[in-house]
Amino acid sequence: MSKIQVKDVNGVRVLILNRPEKRNAIDLEMYTQLTEYLIQGNSDNDIRAFMIRGQVDCFTAGNDLKDFLKHTDIDPQHPAFRFLFTLLDITKPIVAAVAGAAVGIGTTLLLHCDLVYADKSAKFQLPFVHLALVPEAASSLLLSQIVGPQKAAELLLLGDSFDTEAAHKLNIINEILPSETLFDFAFTQASKLASMPPQAMQASRRLMRSNNDAIRAQMHAELEEFSTRLKSDEAKTRFHAFLNKKNRKQA
Repeated sequence: MSKIQVKDVNGVRVLILNRPEKRNAIDLEMYTQLTEYLIQGNSDNDIRAFMIRGQVDCFTAGNDLKDFLKHTDIDPQHPAFRFLFTLLDITKPIVAAVAGAAVGIGTTLLLHCDLVYADKSAKFQLPFVHLALVPEAASSLLLSQIVGPQKAAELLLLGDSFDTEAAHKLNIINEILPSETLFDFAFTQASKLASMPPQAMQASRRLMRSNNDAIRAQMHAELEEFSTRLKSDEAKTRFHAFLNKKNRKQA
């Protein structure tokens, strides 16, 4: 079964992270699939909106670190960063539905979505510094704009997890929903967006995202620093400690 499921319904392309045995940790194959589905959907006139979701108990635990460590040569064509730049370039609206863990990329990708819904089980975390890395997806810029510089520093530098109530107060998510209605509600909202006049929708998004050049420049700056940090001794130490701890828990 594919680790990324795709369904096209009522003009909405639904992308489902489907690797529950790994808590939807995203490997490079999954990044490549997500990118291809987004690019193809963005050029398909029958697709007018996207929805991204995980399972009922997990959005994503973040990057698959073992897979990431096998490919430490980072550039804009690296599958993970190509996915992030694709998110930036998508011209059609994106809705996200979050249940359970939303770690690292699971939180930063939400900053590029138009509407984000979550249930009370959602837990968000930006543990980049914990892993001796730096933020990605322009979160070092976007988060300050959304929540303010001091709160952004708390979330990015300390890297502690925060719950749905906090995410809602910080305007990272639009609404908190019951678990049993989360995915249906998010799809309904995506369908509403897909039913709007498409040229007006895309033009409105373009106007609302007039700072995309600054976001792109920040993403390139993050990528360069991320590449350096990923190869550093302190990152290797942190990664191995994390993976050893994870292996002990699974033993």
